[in-house]
Amino acid sequence: MENQVAALKEKGIAAEYLSSTMTAQAKNKVHEDLATGKPSLRLLYVTPELLAMPGFLTKLTKISDKGLLNLIAIDEAHCISSWGHDFRPSYRKLSSLRDRLPNVPILALTATAAPKVQRDVMDSLNLRNPLVLQSSFNRPNIYYEVRFKDLLEHDTYTDLSNLLISYGDVCAIVYCLERTTCEELSIHLSKSGISSAAYHAGLNSKLRTSVLDDWISSKIQVVVATVAFGCGIDRKDVRVVCHINIPKSMEGFYQESGRAGRDQLPARSILYYGTEDCKKMKYILSNASSKGKKGGSSEDRLSEKSLSDFKLMVEYCEASGCRRKLILECFGEKVSPYLCRKSCDACKHPDMVAKYLGELAIFRGNQKYGLFSVCMSSSTKTVNSYSEFGNRDDEVSDSEDDISDSDDGDEVEKCLANSKVSSIMGLNQKLDILQQAEEKYYRKQDSGKQAGKADKNVISEALRESIKQRLRIALQETQLRLNLMLDLELSANYLENECYRKYGKAGKSFYYSQVGSTVRWLSSTEKASDVENRLSIGTPVNNTCPAESLAAPTDHKSTKTEFQTCGDAASPNNAAQKLPPIPSFSEYVNKKMTKSHQPRDDVSNCEGADVKKKARLT
Repeated sequence: MENQVAALKEKGIAAEYLSSTMTAQAKNKVHEDLATGKPSLRLLYVTPELLAMPGFLTKLTKISDKGLLNLIAIDEAHCISSWGHDFRPSYRKLSSLRDRLPNVPILALTATAAPKVQRDVMDSLNLRNPLVLQSSFNRPNIYYEVRFKDLLEHDTYTDLSNLLISYGDVCAIVYCLERTTCEELSIHLSKSGISSAAYHAGLNSKLRTSVLDDWISSKIQVVVATVAFGCGIDRKDVRVVCHINIPKSMEGFYQESGRAGRDQLPARSILYYGTEDCKKMKYILSNASSKGKKGGSSEDRLSEKSLSDFKLMVEYCEASGCRRKLILECFGEKVSPYLCRKSCDACKHPDMVAKYLGELAIFRGNQKYGLFSVCMSSSTKTVNSYSEFGNRDDEVSDSEDDISDSDDGDEVEKCLANSKVSSIMGLNQKLDILQQAEEKYYRKQDSGKQAGKADKNVISEALRESIKQRLRIALQETQLRLNLMLDLELSANYLENECYRKYGKAGKSFYYSQVGSTVRWLSSTEKASDVENRLSIGTPVNNTCPAESLAAPTDHKSTKTEFQTCGDAASPNNAAQKLPPIPSFSEYVNKKMTKSHQPRDDVSNCEGADVKKKARLT
């Protein structure tokens, strides 16, 4: 809404919006204008939740009684239909508009409404003999292509980097299922010389706004995002839209890929399809289906529809026929056999696509992959916690900071990946399981059973770069929260090297644990001085310890020499100041719980009860 209103104001249109992100002063100004009975506004954007509130509807009714309310436009109208790909219950409340405002015309708008959805929208909004205006779903300027991850010469990230480089400096959107994938891929693209940034719901609003503004103003070429990005974004010169993972429905895919080429110039839609992605998405939808069966028939119907929609996407990827034809037929449109004109890979290179499909079938057989088989694995755990489809209410407990990435936590990983167990398991039980996994690690290490897993437990340079990116994001959020001035790159390098120096030789588990502790400290510290002291800002540094020493060392020997020599000079630990201790995972979570659920007098007791658990987890 904010972006659309800004664009309208540039055109001289008196537009405003109301949302939770506005300041109280800005909201009051809009409400005061409405209360005058003769508002100066010409166009007001609101959410369906606000429109359903009795107080707001009363204001609109008064304006309507004076003949000053000319139109109600409902954008993304497919959200009102249970058959739509993005059904939202709050949209259902809009059905009361016809009764409350009987003389005001209603306009429903959507780009992804199949015939069944169109009928449902008209019935739900009580539209009276509406005029239906419908254009073709065909986007002739978009070239559709599917790339098979399992058959690529290079890994997916490298393949995409090479592809974008070959297109030159063009505007692009890359959609990912998981937030961590957004961050990792953005780092990879940047290393390849492609200016990019990650965008997902896990970032705070200021950081998301900054990324969006940089992309719209062409300061960055590519935004790597989850499906949280795109609605209402009206940039016409997007040349490439890429899906790193298979979307869950044809409607969603059509809407997202349709953000390319809105200037009617040639554009491309590229979908990377892999058998592992297929299993992940199937797991998400099947899990939702099993929950839906506890409800009534309407929930069952929605679950069945979700699975049916996903199978259409699989058919799109694995069909040997025209991809454009399949898209249009999904929306009930009759297609001429000459419509595509080689504007999809299946029509332009039919022999090559047929060859790839044959190789994919052989690969799947060799790997014993069933198309819709569901296996619990580390990947399903990751999807559950960090995809945009996951339950965000569980993010405090199912955090990235859990010590569960080592090869010794297989049983724990399977347990926590199971959504049914995760949904009913208490926080303390989860901490106990994680603690048992760590104790098991110690036992195996003592008995010498870790020898065969040494290679798997090595901390690679790629992993370290990913951790630096994670720390950089945490630092950026802390910088905005505490109004600090930081060199994000150097600070992230410093903190990562600190973690690596302490636990790099011990393996991934301890390294992850220290990184998690550092991120928790950044998110919980309330004093800018603590951050400055730890990062040695303003502390005189010996000239023999240049800033370049913060970069990742090339070998373990340089790590020991550089950081033991100049780490002490840069560290505030040799000063009289004493920094607060980094909280353990259990302390961090229990502190948040006690703040919201217990009287203040009980906080110390709660923290004291976890002293033994802290000693084992940190």
